[in-house]
Amino acid sequence: VCQSPRSSISAAMKFARATLCCLGLAAVPWHTAAEQQGDRTITQVVKLLQDLAEKSKQEGDVERDLYAKYKCYCDTTEAEKKTEISQLSEEIALLESEIDALQASSGKLSKEVAQLKADITANKEAQDEATSIRKQENDEFIALEADLKQAIGQMSEAITTLSEVGADQTMAEGADHKQYMAGYEGGAGLMKLRSTVKAALLAANAFVGKKQAKVVDAFLQAPFTGTYTAQSGEVVGILKDMLDTFTKNLDAATAKEAAALEAYNKYMGELEKAAKEMQESYDKKQGKLGSNDGGLSSKREQLDTARVSLAEAQDFLAKLQDMCAAKKKQYDERVALRANEQAALSEAIAVLNSDAAFATFGTVDATKTGATSFVQATRRASVRRHVGSMFAVSESAPSFQAQPPKSPQEFLQKAAKAQGSSILGRIASLLQAHNPFSTVLKEIEKMIGLIGEEGVKDAKQHEWCLSERTTTQDGITSKTNEITDLGGDIQTLTDEIENPETGLKAMIQLDEEALQQNYNSQETQTKERRDENLAYQKDISNLVEAEALLDRAIVILRKYYSKISAELKGAMLVQAKKAKRDEPAPPATWEDKYQGQSSGGTDAISMLEFIRKNTKSEETMAHTDENAAQHSYEDSMADLKTEEADTQKALASNRKLLAEKEETLLQKKAELERAQKERKALEDYLSEIKPGCDFIVENLELRDTNRANEKQALEQAVDLIKGTPAYQEAMAEAHTESLGDCKDICAKGEAHVDCKACLAGVTVPGYCAGHPSTEGCA
Repeated sequence: VCQSPRSSISAAMKFARATLCCLGLAAVPWHTAAEQQGDRTITQVVKLLQDLAEKSKQEGDVERDLYAKYKCYCDTTEAEKKTEISQLSEEIALLESEIDALQASSGKLSKEVAQLKADITANKEAQDEATSIRKQENDEFIALEADLKQAIGQMSEAITTLSEVGADQTMAEGADHKQYMAGYEGGAGLMKLRSTVKAALLAANAFVGKKQAKVVDAFLQAPFTGTYTAQSGEVVGILKDMLDTFTKNLDAATAKEAAALEAYNKYMGELEKAAKEMQESYDKKQGKLGSNDGGLSSKREQLDTARVSLAEAQDFLAKLQDMCAAKKKQYDERVALRANEQAALSEAIAVLNSDAAFATFGTVDATKTGATSFVQATRRASVRRHVGSMFAVSESAPSFQAQPPKSPQEFLQKAAKAQGSSILGRIASLLQAHNPFSTVLKEIEKMIGLIGEEGVKDAKQHEWCLSERTTTQDGITSKTNEITDLGGDIQTLTDEIENPETGLKAMIQLDEEALQQNYNSQETQTKERRDENLAYQKDISNLVEAEALLDRAIVILRKYYSKISAELKGAMLVQAKKAKRDEPAPPATWEDKYQGQSSGGTDAISMLEFIRKNTKSEETMAHTDENAAQHSYEDSMADLKTEEADTQKALASNRKLLAEKEETLLQKKAELERAQKERKALEDYLSEIKPGCDFIVENLELRDTNRANEKQALEQAVDLIKGTPAYQEAMAEAHTESLGDCKDICAKGEAHVDCKACLAGVTVPGYCAGHPSTEGCA
C-alpha cells in the first residue's frame, strides 16, 4: 500500500508552517485612512510577499502529492521486479539442468552415430572393393573367352583346310602320292590356303611344347606347294590336340566364372543386409539426435531469453533504485529549501506589517506613494552625416574671340575669374609680381603640360568608369543568376529533406517507428511466449502430479477392493457349505462379512482409470501445443529479425543520405550567402564609384572644353607677353649681356667677322680662314 511521504517532512518545514499560522498569512487589517486612500506602496509589497508564501505552500502540497505517487510507483515496481527476478532465476536454473541432460544424451548418441557412420563407410568400401575385384575377374574372363573362341575357330578352320588338301593321315587317302587340290587350282587359291593355315598355326604355336613348336616352325618356313607329306600330317595332329585343350580351357573358365559370380552375389547380399540394418539404426539415432538438437536449441534460446530478461530486469531494478533514491534526496532538499523560504517570507512580513513599521512608512513618500518598479531611460544617439561637394563646374565658358585687354595681367585675371581657374590666377599673380619673363613663360609652359596630362587622366578615368561599370554589372548579373540557381537547389534539397510525405526525415521517422513497433512486437511475443511456457511447465507439473495421485488412488482402491472381493467369495463358499447342514435360520438382517462400497469402489476405479487416461491425453496434447507454439514463435521471431535488419539497413542508408543532403544544403546556403555578399559588394562598389564616374561621364566634354579654353588663354597670354616692349627690351638686354666682353665689338653687327671671331675666341684672320664668306673677311 502506497503511503504519503508526510512523515518525511523535516522539522524545519513544520516550524515554518507553525510560524505562518502564528503570524497569520492573511494581512492584518490596515488603518482606515489606508483603505480609503488605496493601498500604500509598502502594502503592495506585503501582499506580494503573502502571495509568494501562499504559492510556496501550495507548491509544497502539490509536490508532496506528486512524490507520494512517485514513491508508490517505486515501491510497487521494485516489488514486481524483484518477483520477476526471482522467477527468472528459478527458470534459468531449471533450463540449465534440462540442457545438461540433453547434452549428455546427445554426446552418447553422437558417439554411437559416429561409429555407425564409420561402419557404414567400411561396408561401402568392402562392397566397392568386391565389385571392383568381380569386375576385374569378369573382364579377364571375357577376354580369355574371346581369345579361346577365336583360337578354337582358327584351329577348326585350319584342320578343315588341311583335311581338304589331304594332310590328315587318318583319312582314307594318304599323302605319299601327289594329290592336286580340286578348287585350289591357280596361284590365288594357293595363296588363300597358305594364309589360312599359317594363321591357325601361328595361333597354336603359343600353346604347344618345344618339340611341337619346332615342327610347327618348320612347317611354316617350308614352301607351300599344295602337296603335303607326313610332316603336314603331324601338324594336323598338333592342331587337333590344341583344339581339345582350348575347348577344355573354355569350359573350365566358364565354370570358374559362374562360381565366382555366385560367391560375389552371396557376399554382396550379406553386406547389403548389414548396411541396411546399420543405416536404419543410424537414421533412427540421427533422428533422435536431431530431436535432441532441436530441443537443445529451443532450451538454449529460452535460456538466452531468460538470461537477457534477467539482466534487463536487474538493470531496470538498479536504475529504478538509483532513480528513486535520487528523487528522495531531491525531494528532501526541496522541502528544506521551501521551509527556509517560508520562514524568511514570514519574518519579512512580520517586519513590514507591524504597527511601528506602518507609522514609519507613512512618513516616507517612497514607501507611501512611490513607484514599485524602475524606469530605465534610453538615450538616443544622433547620427551626423557629412556630405562633401565634388567639383565646381562653370556652365558657361567665356569667349576669347573678343578684343584682348590692354595687358597680359588683366587678360589672365579676367579669364581666371570667368572660368574659376586657379592655373590662370597663378600665372596672373606671377606677372603682377613682376617676375622675370622667362620664369613666367616656363610656368605657362608647365601649366599647359599639366592641362594636357589632366585631359589624358580624365579620358582614362572615363574609359575606366565605362569598363568597370560594365564588368561589375556583368558580375552582378552572374551573381544574380547564381543566387537564383542556388535558391532552386536549396528549395529542392529542403523538399527532399523536409517533405512531410516523401522527405528523408519523414522516411527516417517511419523507419524508426517501424523499428520501435518491431521491437515492441519482439518484446511482447517474447513475454507472451515466456508466460505461455511458464504456464505450460506449471500445467505439466500439475498434470504429472495429478497422474501420480490418480495412480496412487487406483492402487490403493484396487488393493483394498480386491481383498474385499476375495473375502466375499470365500464367505459365499462357506455359506453354500453351511446351507447343506441343518442350521437355524434366523431372520435375515445383514451379511456377516462387510461388503461396504465394493461395487461402487469398482466403478470409482474405472472412473479414475478413465480420468487418468484423459489426463495423460491432456499431457500429450499440452506437449504438442507447446512444440507448435514454440515453432510458431521461432518463425515469427525470425521474420521480425529479418524485418528489423532490413529496416535498420534502410534507416542507416536514409540517415547517411540525410547527412549528405544536409551537408550539401549547408554548403548551398553558405554559397548563397557568399553570392549575396559578393553581389552586395559589387552593388556597393557601383554605388561607391557612382559619384565620381557620374561626374566624369557627365562633365568630360565640358572639362575638355574648359581645358581647351585654358590652353588657348595661356597660349594667347604667351603671345601677348612676347609682344610687349618690356619683354622685347628685356630679351635684348639679356642677349647683350650674353655677349659678355664682345658686346661692344658686336654693337656694329653680330654678323660681322669681328663679332664672330670675338665670340669664337680666335683672331679675325683665323676665323676668316675658316669662314671666308663672313662679312668683313673680303
